[in-house]
This record gives sequence, structure tokens and C-alpha cells, in this order.
Amino acid sequence: MIQPTILVVDDEPAIHRFLKPVLEAEGYRVVQALMASEALRSAMENPPDAIVLDLGLPDLDGKDVIRRLRKVSQVPIVVLSARDRETEKIQALDLGADDYVEKPFGVGELTARLRAALRHARQTLGNGGIMRCGTIEINVDAHQVRKAGAEIRLTRREFDVLVVLLREAGRVVTHRRLLKDVWGAANEGDTQYLRVYIGQLRQKLEDDPSAPRLIITEPGIGYRLVS
Repeated sequence: MIQPTILVVDDEPAIHRFLKPVLEAEGYRVVQALMASEALRSAMENPPDAIVLDLGLPDLDGKDVIRRLRKVSQVPIVVLSARDRETEKIQALDLGADDYVEKPFGVGELTARLRAALRHARQTLGNGGIMRCGTIEINVDAHQVRKAGAEIRLTRREFDVLVVLLREAGRVVTHRRLLKDVWGAANEGDTQYLRVYIGQLRQKLEDDPSAPRLIITEPGIGYRLVS
């Protein structure tokens, strides 16, 4: 079996000393970079399967690294940063990061988020525009949704919201991204409107809407469809 390569970008040597054996124990090959310039060069010359990226780099802000990478690559990027402000998370995710983990962090959480990002990168549309996530199946062309084989009737807006979430299954989708993709740029700030539709989707798709396990809220940021 080929080992997936993870590029870890952080200016703290202690993080590298800690993460390298942890990721290797998970079956990954680890490449390390202390600087943004080094990371960008490495990502271009030997593209990794995923990147774990700190935002506070000495030569270039991590968000600029995301911006540059997204011009040429869709490699999964999991941000690992001490910056805990919601605005930082939202900006990184809107620029194209797949996920965001705060320092100090739990190893279990980081590796789970990394696995989800790698799964998402491997997902592709099936024949006829069929998309699947667990027991949920969407036929995009026919505008049909099934859960465990049973047809679920959704409104047009509910369907559109679900498609955006399903295309990014396992990743955080920001409020701004959902509102822009479904309702247009003029509605990017109307999070209450979005909350209503998420509630309606949970009523139709969750086994227990009061304790959702499919559509997860990322407080202050957006939603994640569990893959």
C-alpha cells in the first residue's frame, strides 16, 4: 500500500517533533517545512496528499499560502493554528482550507479531521450525477433524494443547500459560502434564513433532529455534513 504524504508546515520545531511520529504511526509519510516559501516549493515540486498548515509563519501569512495553493491545486489543507478568532477561521475556510483545528489540539481530533479531508479528496460524482454520503443519496440531474432507499421530498432550496453540503462532505462549509452559493451574494449575511433551512433538512434527514448526527453545526462558522 502506498503511504499518503502529509506536508506539515509550522515554524515551531516542537510541533514537528511531536507530529511526525504521531502521523507516521497513522500510516502517513511526513514531509516538514518551517517556512511558507519552503512549503510552497515542496508542494509544487512533490505534491503531497494533504497539508497541515500553521497560519503564523515568519515569512508569509498562512492565509496567503492557502490563496497561492488554491490557484494551482486542490490538495486538502487542514489549518492547525493558535489563532482562535472566528474571523480567522472563516477567512481560511473561505480561501479554500478544508478544516481548522485550534492549538492546543488533541491528536485524535487532528487525525480525524485529516482523514475526513483525504476522504473528501477521493470522492467523485458517480454516473448520472449520483452523490452519496452514508445512507443519503442524491440524484442531482433528477432532483431526487433518498435515505436508506426511501425517497425524501425536499423543496428546491433545501435540495440546493444539501447539494452544497454533500459536495463538501466532511468539510466545514461557512455560512457565507452556503448563502452565496444558494441565494446569491446579496444574501451572504442572512444566517438566520439559513438556520431555518438547516432545521428543515434535519427534520427530514436526521434520525433524531434534536440531536443531529448528519448535519453538524460549527458554532459561529457554518455547517459540516458528516461523511
